[in-house]
Amino acid sequence: MKYLLYVVFFLLLFSCEEKSNLDEEIAKVEVEIAIERFDKEFAATTPETLTATKEKYPIFFPKQFNDSVWIQRIEDTLQQELNREVQKVFPNNDFIEDELYDVFQHIKYYFPEFKAPIVYTTTSDVDYQNKVILADSILVIGLDTYLGAEHYFYEGIPLYISQNLKKEQLDEDVATAYAKQLIKVPSKNNLLSLMVYYGKELYLKDIWLPENTDAEKIGYTKEQMDWANDNEEYIWRNFIENELLYSTNQKLPARFINPAPFSKFYLEIDNESPGMTGRFIGWQIVRAFMNNTDTTVKELMLINEEELFNQSKYKPKKN
Repeated sequence: MKYLLYVVFFLLLFSCEEKSNLDEEIAKVEVEIAIERFDKEFAATTPETLTATKEKYPIFFPKQFNDSVWIQRIEDTLQQELNREVQKVFPNNDFIEDELYDVFQHIKYYFPEFKAPIVYTTTSDVDYQNKVILADSILVIGLDTYLGAEHYFYEGIPLYISQNLKKEQLDEDVATAYAKQLIKVPSKNNLLSLMVYYGKELYLKDIWLPENTDAEKIGYTKEQMDWANDNEEYIWRNFIENELLYSTNQKLPARFINPAPFSKFYLEIDNESPGMTGRFIGWQIVRAFMNNTDTTVKELMLINEEELFNQSKYKPKKN
């Protein structure tokens, strides 16, 4: 027993030292962040200064729209209220810069070719389906989708969506945007391929956002995360017994992959479950694969989903 304790102690010590060395290496990575607060600029724009704002930020003013459209928006009382609420949560760039700097450092460490984008912040009429938009060297963040899960602007939005409309989720959404650029599109349209695809995305969050909780990475509450962990074996057994892994049934993404109030096993436990349990299982498969092989992160992005699954030696945690 004493020998086993020594072994465990030295393994923990080695693991902590390895993590410390990694943290030191990542801390040395230099990135520059340029943040353009278009939301503030537009909030301060008047009909008289509109032309100057348009010249400074042409990407936000499509030419097919007449100035009357923008003037109406400037004078709209709801837009003005939106501007004020965003200013309360993001009075300066400090929080945004801290969140982005950490993410960008980690991305560049694992993908040295990464170049930090120009970051534009804006308001989007609470377009929660497009909280973060990444295009080439530009990253656009809709700050009005990060005002806090309980904010009155989000009344009427389903809880499984509004629970992630908080500023703490900003780094998660940015990581997701970059992950989608790096991960190879699934080779097949079956459930397993989709599970592993999203499992790769969540694994990138493991290494890019190591201080974040698993619940934050997948967008669960703590209670939802606990349910998924406690029922991992059951979820997996359900997929196997119902021969779902290689099924291309078009209803499966809505049941187990897409954000939803709950997963649809068509059983009594449905209302207890969170959505996206297929992503959760895919995540555990990818973690098992990376633990059991010498694959690099870049190789992980390209490997075939079925090949990954076969090599993962995945076994669900037992209750």
